[in-house]
Amino acid sequence: MKQVTESIRERSLLRADRISSLIEQFITAHDVKDISREGYKRRLKDFRQWLLNTDFKSLNRRDLIEYKRSLRSRKFSSNTQAAYMVAVRTFFAWLESEKIYPNLAKNIKSAKRDKRFRKDPLTIPQIFRLLNSIDRSTIKGKRDYALLNLMIRTGPRSIEIARADIDDLRQEAGQPVLWLQGKGSDSKDAYVVLTETALTPILEYLAERPVAKATEPLFGSTSDGNRHQRLSTRSIRRIAKDRLRAISIDNPRISTHSFRHTATTLALVAGASLQETQLFARHSSPAVTAGYAHNIERASGIPEKKIDELLKSSRSKAD
Repeated sequence: MKQVTESIRERSLLRADRISSLIEQFITAHDVKDISREGYKRRLKDFRQWLLNTDFKSLNRRDLIEYKRSLRSRKFSSNTQAAYMVAVRTFFAWLESEKIYPNLAKNIKSAKRDKRFRKDPLTIPQIFRLLNSIDRSTIKGKRDYALLNLMIRTGPRSIEIARADIDDLRQEAGQPVLWLQGKGSDSKDAYVVLTETALTPILEYLAERPVAKATEPLFGSTSDGNRHQRLSTRSIRRIAKDRLRAISIDNPRISTHSFRHTATTLALVAGASLQETQLFARHSSPAVTAGYAHNIERASGIPEKKIDELLKSSRSKAD
């Protein structure tokens, strides 16, 4: 480490006018998925801009701590603050590995991540209101119903829906399934089972596309200039938000990801085990699934009501 530091000190100090070039080199060299690379690029762009707006002679550890404080002052969530600092720490670890500059970010802690879910699931009455509100006499209505119904019953991520093709509808052990390419995966290596109530609306929608090829996207655009082209994740989010707003649900805590929360929560409430639910939701860690179970247990136990009942009972005896 001493030799590395001495070698580094022989070089010019890291200055703001070099940051852009170094960030580009780091992004190019970093062996991650494209979506992760874009995340690093966006967060380090923020760091660079902060540096350019900051009066400093040369970068030091105090600057990085000040940047960390600036994230907090900008009212970023704890999870967002942590993600930005992970990008900065990874960048400086790379700088040191390339003998460009010491790792000033080493041991600078991130904000403690909020372990609570940032999105809420839909309630069962909300589910029925949503699905019943969709006019299924048009191809757009059939598509939206099939898409949202699938999300509620099987919990795919938006990116998994966007990547799904018609020929991903197959059979496994006699059950109709939809194969999915998950987050961070290079292939379609997981599937969800399609019950009759999940599959039938999809088939009704596909019946409106009689000449569709098996390799075409499962869910396509209905706009004239882009008909049957693959939906982007942004389009899927817009469909979900528009349909939710149509039934007066316009809450920042209810979004497209709420449908995935809904499916996972309903699986546990319906009696699926933690292991079954983890496989169903394709959670990488059982701790994530356990978080859902904890929320359900907390909401169903309701000690607050038991306190009320105890006080009411005690008051009756006192009277």
